[in-house]
Amino acid sequence: MRPIFSLLTACLCLIAIQWVSPAHAADEAAKLEARATVERQIEAFRKDDAATAYAQAAPSIQGMFASPDTFIEMVRKGYGAVYRARSFSIDRVEESGEDGLTLGMTLQDENGIDWMALYSLEKQSDGAWRINGCRLVKAAGTAT
Repeated sequence: MRPIFSLLTACLCLIAIQWVSPAHAADEAAKLEARATVERQIEAFRKDDAATAYAQAAPSIQGMFASPDTFIEMVRKGYGAVYRARSFSIDRVEESGEDGLTLGMTLQDENGIDWMALYSLEKQSDGAWRINGCRLVKAAGTAT
């Protein structure tokens, strides 16, 4: 009985060491940085700060628009709930691929309609997280 208990204790210690390892801490740090990127962009939209909002987008997205003003105009027209979110809550951040994260969010637009947004972010060569996509859908049970 005692050898089994010792083996179980050793396994639990190894799991605990792995859980608090630097790799796990780095994963959590990356998730916090990704959250900050999305929050920075939403706050920039609220202030009509096109340059800051545009700066949070990945180069592949920036390349689709001639300027920050063109970018923010597209968001205003096509992503109104994100552009003028009355409130928002980031529900989850998960790994997606080697250098990617997916961020799920619930938000409410300025008219009180609930939405769900799914952001994809990619890690840049400088280590920064940038947004390379956003899928926006009305929340379940929301009238069309």
